[in-house]
Amino acid sequence: MRFDLTDLRLFVCVVDAGSITAGARQANLALASASERIGNIESDAGVALLERSRTGVVTTEAGEALAHHARLILRQHNLLQGELRDFGAGARGTLLLYANTAALTGFLPQRLAPWLAQRPRLNIDLRERTSAEIVKMIGAGLAEAGVVSDAVDPAGLAIQPVTSDHLVLIVPAAHRLAGSKAVRFADITGEQFVGLEAGSALQDHIDEHAADLRKTLALRIRMKTFEGSCQMVSQGVGVAIVPQGAAKRFRGRYPFRTLAISDDWARRQLCLCFRQWHTLSAPMQSLLAHLGGG
Repeated sequence: MRFDLTDLRLFVCVVDAGSITAGARQANLALASASERIGNIESDAGVALLERSRTGVVTTEAGEALAHHARLILRQHNLLQGELRDFGAGARGTLLLYANTAALTGFLPQRLAPWLAQRPRLNIDLRERTSAEIVKMIGAGLAEAGVVSDAVDPAGLAIQPVTSDHLVLIVPAAHRLAGSKAVRFADITGEQFVGLEAGSALQDHIDEHAADLRKTLALRIRMKTFEGSCQMVSQGVGVAIVPQGAAKRFRGRYPFRTLAISDDWARRQLCLCFRQWHTLSAPMQSLLAHLGGG
């Protein structure tokens, strides 16, 4: 049987109206075209679907079965159209977004929450990578967009600053540097550090700058969260490098001192990174516009 959606919609209209003439009118078809289609449907089915009389038509048992399934198919088609419209409008689907550690733990949670709350059928797959890795993936076409530090070479990609992301050194209240306002990274590489867990994009970034100085940081312990790092530092375990936002957030809860890091790589901004705006999907454009404050 070769029924298309127009055939099924016409058949349901005819059944509901009780006549081919009225059904054709509801389906926006000419009477001759509707009559021909009904005849073809019955011919393809190989069985009478309608009983005709002077007062109109009624379904046979086979016709009632066809009408039932036609309604189901049309209902599913309408649902499918609605879902596809949602995908196109950015209200449904899954967006893959890459972010460095600072963006993942500080900036994104508070910014993503209201946007996602308004889109209950849309999901975000949020993945942590270093800024350099994110830029490479976007450049290679393996990702649409990400949130990176402006310290990375954008390699011809578009970057849009969204918030400051200065890195600071936090030290125990009794530490020898507690009275200082700022330090150079080269002057603290010999300290005992509280680091972030292996694979952390921020920790990898810090380790790379230590390697540039031909140093390896002594990590006494690795923590999964900035709060954990702040708590360890407050207890005198070591020093740590964290985003300024995290230091401000936990300073009132744990006693430690905050020092600026004077190196250029530590005075950074978080930026949205993508190839070209017009090549982004509609959902991603909506998300980035929100993250950028638009």
